[in-house]
Order: sequence, then structure tokens, then C-alpha cells
Amino acid sequence: MWSFIMEDEVSEEKAAAAESSSASSGSGQKPILLIVLAVVNMLVVAGVGFMLYQGRKKEAAEPKIEQVIKGESEAQHHEATEEKEVVGKVIPLETFIVNLAGSKGHKVAKVNMELEVKGDHVLDEIEKRKAQVRDIIIIILSSKTYEDVSSREGKDGLRNEIKDTINSFLVQGKISNVFFTEFIYN
Repeated sequence: MWSFIMEDEVSEEKAAAAESSSASSGSGQKPILLIVLAVVNMLVVAGVGFMLYQGRKKEAAEPKIEQVIKGESEAQHHEATEEKEVVGKVIPLETFIVNLAGSKGHKVAKVNMELEVKGDHVLDEIEKRKAQVRDIIIIILSSKTYEDVSSREGKDGLRNEIKDTINSFLVQGKISNVFFTEFIYN
């Protein structure tokens, strides 16, 4: 009988120990779960806060209607003043007929051009130095080969060379552009 009572007491003690161990292990699970939920909650709150911050930042970066209107009116004013300055006064030059370099007289270029100038003083200076301007242009044209002037890049280079050379000796103003109105070569 004692053995039966002892066995009952031992089995009750084992059951109590099992309950306490499961309770303690369950209570160990609860703090870990609570910490994980708190961390996830903080991450969600931080994400929402970041999204709100980015939204406010975009709103601040977007221009207001008054700024758009002001910017548009400034752009129109700038374009209107720029259009007045687009084309300066143009000086037509006589026709140039030159032998191209390296052709032994077999390749000839016929060129008509106009010089765009800035300012009225340049007009008088170019008129006084017309012989010097023509001489420089003839020297430059006759130093070019057919290959030099037959491409677009060659003509652009020729245009810049003429402009830079003439500008180097002008005192009262500058040539802003050279326009070829006729360019024929054989």
C-alpha cells in the first residue's frame, strides 16, 4: 500500500514538475515573442515615417503656381530680347574665285559670303579694310584642298578660320559669323 501511495505521490510530483517546466518554458517563449513583435512594430512605424517624410519632401520640391508663372514670364522676356540679338548687321562681299590647293589649276572654287558683325563701328572698319579682308579670304580659300572644303565639317572649319583671322586684326568690333551664300567647286 505504501508502494501504491508512493507511486501516486511520485507521479503527482512528476506531473507538477512537468507543469512547472512547461509553464516556465512557456513564460520563456512569451518575452521573446513580445520582443519580436515590438521590433516589427518599430520597423513599421519607421517605414511609415520615412514615407511621410519623402512625401513632404516632394511637395516642397514641386513649384507653386506663382513660381511657374513667374518663371514662364522670365523665359518669354529672355526669348524676346534674345530674338532681337539673333542676327546682327550683315556685310555682303564680292564673289571669290580661287584655285584650290594641290589641283594644279584643275579644281576651282567660287564662293560668295557675307559677314555678320556686332556694332556699327565694325561696318566702317571693314569698309576701310575691304582689300585686306578680301586678301586674307583669298589666301585662306586657295590654301584649302578639294577634300578640305567638300564636307560639312570642312566648310565649318573654313568658316571659323575666316572669322578668327579677320577678328585678329579688327580693332573696333568683331565678326560674329560668316555665311556662305554660294559655294561651288568643280
